[in-house]
Amino acid sequence: MSRTPTAFHRLDRRLTHFMAEHGVLALRLSLGLVFFWFGVLKFFPGLSPAQTLAADTIARLSFGLVPASTAVPLLAAWEVAIGLGLLSGVWLRATLFLLWAQMLGTVTPLVFFPELCFTRVPYAPTLEGQYIIKNLVLISAGLVIGATVRGGGLVARRSAAPTP
Repeated sequence: MSRTPTAFHRLDRRLTHFMAEHGVLALRLSLGLVFFWFGVLKFFPGLSPAQTLAADTIARLSFGLVPASTAVPLLAAWEVAIGLGLLSGVWLRATLFLLWAQMLGTVTPLVFFPELCFTRVPYAPTLEGQYIIKNLVLISAGLVIGATVRGGGLVARRSAAPTP
């Protein structure tokens, strides 16, 4: 059997190196775009499908002290700040703290409003429930980005990783 790399293996190796080199940046920029975009939508009444649920959740979390007229623009500014931080790469630790704090609030409707989040609790989510549950991916993306704030990165080959 020949040990000569095939064209497929050479291409696979190049693609793997490309993904390792550019994947975290692409993840940070795409996550930043999502936060920025969804945050901007909340500044315009009726454009964000999550607006009412977000306002109701913040009202519940604040024991009614923060009205929807304040909650939604505050959340919008928070999400835009996360988006700008991710897009610019500036103050990533603070940005990721804001992201994870926001994510904690985002999952609370599953507990506060299960009738809106599930057709059958806990295994059949509504569209709103799916919208919330997908945030697990955003949390995971934040973890990967967070692993790079001290200069860490992805490596394309196990043998290329430094030994502890």
